[in-house]
Amino acid sequence: MLRLSAFADEISPNLDEQIQTCRDNGVTHVELRGVNNRNVMDFDAPLLAEIRAKLADSDMGVIAIGSPIGKIKINDPWPAHLEKFKQAVELAEYFEAPFVRIFSYYPPETGGDIKKHRDEVLRRMRAKVDYIHNHDVVLVHENEKNIYGEHGTECLDLMESIKSPKLRTAFDFANFVEAGDKPMDNWPLLKPYAVHIHIKDCRRSDGKMVPAGQGDGDLGPILKDAYACGYRGFLTMEPHLAQGGQFSGFTGPTLFKTAVDALKDVCKRYGIPLAAT
Repeated sequence: MLRLSAFADEISPNLDEQIQTCRDNGVTHVELRGVNNRNVMDFDAPLLAEIRAKLADSDMGVIAIGSPIGKIKINDPWPAHLEKFKQAVELAEYFEAPFVRIFSYYPPETGGDIKKHRDEVLRRMRAKVDYIHNHDVVLVHENEKNIYGEHGTECLDLMESIKSPKLRTAFDFANFVEAGDKPMDNWPLLKPYAVHIHIKDCRRSDGKMVPAGQGDGDLGPILKDAYACGYRGFLTMEPHLAQGGQFSGFTGPTLFKTAVDALKDVCKRYGIPLAAT
């Protein structure tokens, strides 16, 4: 069976409301990104301790650190960013999370061609993979608009060039739609590397984020194939139904339930078993 996780900051900035809404909707894990309107990379020690304790008390876990690592320009200073990356790894170990979400850099100028900087993208990726060689954590690269791994072919290039089990794919349907790709075309390319799946759907006609199965993300057929081919990981709710931004999105408790119910309906129609639903 597949299990549900969530970017719980889409529900509310309040930790207690995040946890309660997740529990009410059969979500057992979070992809930790924000609490109290603070990014995970900015949590202080007391907040970290509070989050870990409250999640444990609620029998919930952290599946990934939803870091913004790699969401900077490729010519931004590397040493400082590498230190932030190391912090994200420490957070994953603190919460016993198997994954750290990362990205693959913006071009130096808005609208520029990041593919011209492929060598530097790969150099930075290799450095991160080398750093976690002896750490019990895997980096999951999320396809995102305007970064190097915006399209399926570049995501595949990252996987094939780095060639490490420490770098894998977080497949995001809506982000591919936003980039002008067809998710169904990209799935066969990235299926061998996909260890994490984000649930977000999008209409190609107007770019609006919609509940799972109501857009052009091909969620049903792809999830059916993923399960048939042995995927037993998490489906992470990131619906962006109220608003979306460069570093976060918002859905709210009511629309979050709408999003989860829509995913459950997709899974039921395509014969995909979900745990605790």
